[in-house]
Amino acid sequence: MEGDLFYEASYNESKSFSQQEVRSDHASGFTAAADNYMERGIDLNEQLVRNKPATFFMRVKGNTMTGAGIHDGDVVIVDRSVKPVSGRVIIAALNGEMLIRRLEKTFNRIRLLPETPKLSAIDIDPFNAEFSIWGVVTYVIHAP
Repeated sequence: MEGDLFYEASYNESKSFSQQEVRSDHASGFTAAADNYMERGIDLNEQLVRNKPATFFMRVKGNTMTGAGIHDGDVVIVDRSVKPVSGRVIIAALNGEMLIRRLEKTFNRIRLLPETPKLSAIDIDPFNAEFSIWGVVTYVIHAP
């Protein structure tokens, strides 16, 4: 019994608790006024995914889109329900290979443009059965 402390403060500070762990309900029925302004955490699925069943995450391999800010190892969020219009970055399937390029559509011509001077544009025959637009890139997750 010699090592026990009998006299100590009942309040031991609240720095070790997060805001969500602090209880706000009291026997009097009133809650803290600040609880009305307490914010939730950020849910990246709510912020970045518009159509959950049609959205995919893909890791980029290569440096074909560095001019667009998409680098080797980045993760792109691809939405298959977004209409591919000229100027958007898309994922295309060409001859069994997946490519990330900028789409350029004119009246009778489709081109896939890289964002690097090391590669040239790919002209697509619209009647080629080996070409399809897989989805549109909506966001890029880039590690610093």
